[in-house]
Amino acid sequence: MSNVVLVTGGTGLVGKAIKHIVDTEPEGSRFGKRDGETWIFASSSEADLRDPAQTRQLYEKYKPTHVIHLAALVGGLFKNMKYKLTFLRDNILINDNVLHAAYEHKTTKVISCLSTCVFPDKVQYPLDETKIHSGPPHESNFGYAHAKRMVDVQNHAYKEEFGCNFTSAIPTNVFGPHDNFDLEDSHVIPGLIHKCYLAKKNDTPFVVAGTGKPLRQFIFSHDLAKLFIWMLREYDDVEPVILSVGEDEEVSIKAVADAIVNAVGFEGEYTFDTTRADGQFRKPASNKKLLTLMGGFEFTPFDKALDITVKWFLENYHNARIGSLANRS
Repeated sequence: MSNVVLVTGGTGLVGKAIKHIVDTEPEGSRFGKRDGETWIFASSSEADLRDPAQTRQLYEKYKPTHVIHLAALVGGLFKNMKYKLTFLRDNILINDNVLHAAYEHKTTKVISCLSTCVFPDKVQYPLDETKIHSGPPHESNFGYAHAKRMVDVQNHAYKEEFGCNFTSAIPTNVFGPHDNFDLEDSHVIPGLIHKCYLAKKNDTPFVVAGTGKPLRQFIFSHDLAKLFIWMLREYDDVEPVILSVGEDEEVSIKAVADAIVNAVGFEGEYTFDTTRADGQFRKPASNKKLLTLMGGFEFTPFDKALDITVKWFLENYHNARIGSLANRS
């Protein structure tokens, strides 16, 4: 039987990574494209998923048997704090329309992408899949976090009422080619790569905000893509799965900045602005459930993944998402 896999948000960081893996994995690979499979990578220009009619039209057009739901309204800390209601409403609308259209079209399976920000602000570490609803999320992004939590609630409700095979994945900090490198609104790795590139080009100091001491778990987008494909084929439970490197692979922001300096080949002045806030020191997540279910997984070493990302950015600078055109000069 032929399967049609629809990837919403298919032209973003994770969608591009899934396409890369599907296109390049050798035959017989656990993660490669299979006979009779069609993959559709839909972008927001094809359908506004906040609109139920446009969402239904997308399903009618492609008739997906499987959906990897990545589409979301996302932004950095500043946008999340300023537009809490917009992040809440837009994401609730997107998720509700995608899941309901999947139910109406009898889609076999849906995996939605959550975020570690769904976890409570005050929580015992490490984070694991049982702790999502055990307290309110951090105040700074409660709009986005609550909208994403509701996906887990809806997955359970669709399963209980209609028997739908809907589940969700919770990745930690993702990075890789095709990331958003906009200095105003990016995550830490793409933001620092762009900043370091400009410091080298303009012969100015490379200044990193904070002390560099906080620790984070970073997952390379190509690894995450493989884990999504594994979930699509081999995981059929409603309970979410954290997709992450292990707790023992936390990396300090200083180590990230050091690796970026090496990868970019920056030789100028490099300092930390310790007057700037560090944010949370660490928020480790456990990948025990994932590794137990998969029987192990080999993650790309951080430095190698970072080199690939920097190389892609340097080669694709004029097509990359870097914010306003003024930054391109």
